[in-house]
Amino acid sequence: QLQLVESGGGLVQPGGSLRLSCVASGFTLNGYHIGWFRQAPGKEREGVSCISSSGGSTNYADSVKGRFTISGHNAKNTVYLQMNSLKPEDTAIYFCAAARRVGSCVLFGYKYWGQGTQVSVSS
Repeated sequence: QLQLVESGGGLVQPGGSLRLSCVASGFTLNGYHIGWFRQAPGKEREGVSCISSSGGSTNYADSVKGRFTISGHNAKNTVYLQMNSLKPEDTAIYFCAAARRVGSCVLFGYKYWGQGTQVSVSS
């Protein structure tokens, strides 16, 4: 059974950092794009970042460019989202998702989803 489990969320002050992890089980990352999405209270879910199955393609929402970095570790079947210079507006539940796809990654059309991890940025 294909499963994604996120971890690493928490409460951090503005300007702080967190690293989120997305561990895949029941499948290997080869052949799958992994995306990170977030949903804040009262707002629609938005794409944050994605990485292609080869790791050669990444994509970021404009709101996080230069602050967030996505990376993958195929041996650990894990994708990370390093979040620096966090802002209160980054507060949301963060989800990772998988799509069986090749080529450049995009921030839509993901089929498999994790349960999410809460990120709160507040002083």
